[in-house]
Amino acid sequence: MLADRLREIEERIVSACRRAGRDRSEVTLVGVSKEQPEDLVREAITLGMSDLGENRVQALERRLDTFPPEVFDRVRWHLIGPVQTNKAKVLAKRPPALLHTIDRAALVEALDKELAKVDRRLDVLIQVDVDDEPQKAGVAAADLRALCELVAGTPTLTLRGLMAIPRPLEEVGESTLARTFDTMARLTDAVADLVVGRPILSLGMSDDFELAIEHGATLIRVGSALFGPRQN
Repeated sequence: MLADRLREIEERIVSACRRAGRDRSEVTLVGVSKEQPEDLVREAITLGMSDLGENRVQALERRLDTFPPEVFDRVRWHLIGPVQTNKAKVLAKRPPALLHTIDRAALVEALDKELAKVDRRLDVLIQVDVDDEPQKAGVAAADLRALCELVAGTPTLTLRGLMAIPRPLEEVGESTLARTFDTMARLTDAVADLVVGRPILSLGMSDDFELAIEHGATLIRVGSALFGPRQN
C-alpha cells in the first residue's frame, strides 16, 4: 500500500535526520512518479505529497494535462531528467516548479530566450557529473563555477542549488558513496554566494536517501521505494 510505504519512508527520513543532527524540515521528499499510473499519483497527492517529479518533458506535459487545477495547484512538479535544447519552448510555456538538470550553456541560453518571450522565470539546479563519467549528463566540477555564474546572471533563471546522480550504492559501496555526497556538499558550499535562498542539494534516491541526508542532502528523489516498480 502506498500509504504504508510513505509512512515507512517518512520514518526513515526522520531517523536519518536525527542521526545527522538535522531538523526534518530541512529535507524535501520528491516522489518520482515517472511512468506511474494516474490513480497512484492521485493517491499520493491525496495522502499529502506536495512534491512530485517527472523525468521527461513530455511526461510532465501529460501530468499537467491530466490533473485539474484544483489538484495540480497542490503539487510542486519537478523535472529531474535531462532536457534537450529543443524542449525549451515547451518548458517556458509550462515550467515546472524546479528544473534539476541544467548542465550546459546552450541549455541556459535556449531557456532564457524562450522564457523571455513569455515573461516567465524558472527555478533551476545545476547537475554535476560528480563521478566524472563522460557518458552521464552533468557539468564537470572544474567547470561548475563558470556555469553557476552564467545562470546567476541570466534574467529568466533563478539558481537554487546543485543536483547529482552518483554511481549506485550497490556498485561503489557506502564509504565511497558517502565521500561522493560529501564532495557535492562542498561544491554546494563553494557556489552558495551565487544561489538565491538557502542552497538546495538534490541527492539521494530509493537505495541511498538516508545516507544522502546524513551527508547534507536537502532534497531526495524517491521513486520505486515509494511507488513500487515502474508500471510501463
